[in-house]
Amino acid sequence: MEHEANFPKTLQEAVIYFSDLDTCNTFMAQIRWPDGVTCPYCASKAVSYLSTRRKWKCMAKECHKQFSVKVGTVMEDSPIGLDKWLAAVWLITNAKNGISSYEIMRALGVTQKTGWFLLHRIRLAMQTGTFEKLSGQVEADETYIGGLARNMHRSERGRKITGTGGSGKIAVMGLLERDGKVRAKVIGDATQLTLHAEVRNNVEQGAELFTDGWKGYSGLHQEYIHQVIDHAEKYVDGQIHTNGIENFWSLLKRGLKGTYVSVEPFHLFRYLDEQTFRFNERKGKDADRFVKTVRQIAGKRLTFDELIGKKTSH
Repeated sequence: MEHEANFPKTLQEAVIYFSDLDTCNTFMAQIRWPDGVTCPYCASKAVSYLSTRRKWKCMAKECHKQFSVKVGTVMEDSPIGLDKWLAAVWLITNAKNGISSYEIMRALGVTQKTGWFLLHRIRLAMQTGTFEKLSGQVEADETYIGGLARNMHRSERGRKITGTGGSGKIAVMGLLERDGKVRAKVIGDATQLTLHAEVRNNVEQGAELFTDGWKGYSGLHQEYIHQVIDHAEKYVDGQIHTNGIENFWSLLKRGLKGTYVSVEPFHLFRYLDEQTFRFNERKGKDADRFVKTVRQIAGKRLTFDELIGKKTSH
C-alpha cells in the first residue's frame, strides 16, 4: 500500500488521484490483496498480469481463468469504471445524511437507475457482518419507520406492528454501546419475545441495560442490570437515559426523509447498514472510512434481480 502521505485525504484529491484507471487498478489490488494477487476462482498465487487489459491470468494448470479486481466483489459484472465506483464509495461513506441516486447521476454522469443499483451494492459492502456482543453500558430502543402496508414489498405486507404508534409501519430495533458501536435491525414486531431475543443475541449478560418503560423490555432484570427511564415523567435521570440511541434515530430519519425521501420497506435494512457504518466510523477520517469500505467489497455480490426481489441469493 502506498505511504499514507501520498493517499488522498479529500474528495477533490480522490477524484484527481483516481482519474487514472491504472492507478485505480493498482490501488484496488493493493487493498484487496495486500499479500499479493490471488486468483478469486482457485486461490492460486501463480498469476500473470495482462497490462493491456488490466486483468490477471491464473497460471494454475486446473484454472487458467482471467480476472479483474472486480471479480468476486460487489463490483462484479459492472460496466462502470473504477474511477466512478471509487468516487461513489467516497461520497456515500462520507456524506453524513447519505447521498441519493439522483446526486450520483449528476456527479458521475450515469443514469439514475445505475446510480441506485451502484449505491445499494456499496451499502452491501458497508455491512459489517458478525459482531462481538455489546457490553458495559448499553442503550436499547425501538422506532418505527413510515410506509403503508400496501406500499410494502409482498414479503413485508404482513408486518403490522402491535407496539405503540407503529400501525402500518416497520419496527426497527437499535442497540448502542455508550462510547462504542450501534446496531440497528428491522424486526417483525416490538413484542417482549422479539425484543428479549435481540437483546440476548447482541448484549453480554450482566451488562447495564438502559431502556424506556415499554413493556416489551420487562423481565430483563434477571440477566442484565436493567435501568428504566419513564419518558412520561422525564427523559434523563443522571446516567439513566436512552439519548445515545435516540440521537442515532434522529440521524437515520434525517437521511431517510431529507436525502432519500421515499424508501421502500423492502430495502430499509440496506439504509440501516449505511447509517450504522457511518455512525460506527464517525471518529475516523474520510480516507479511513473510504478504505474500510473498499476492503469490505470482496466476497459479496448483489445482482439487479436480487435487488428488486425477483431472485434471492439463497
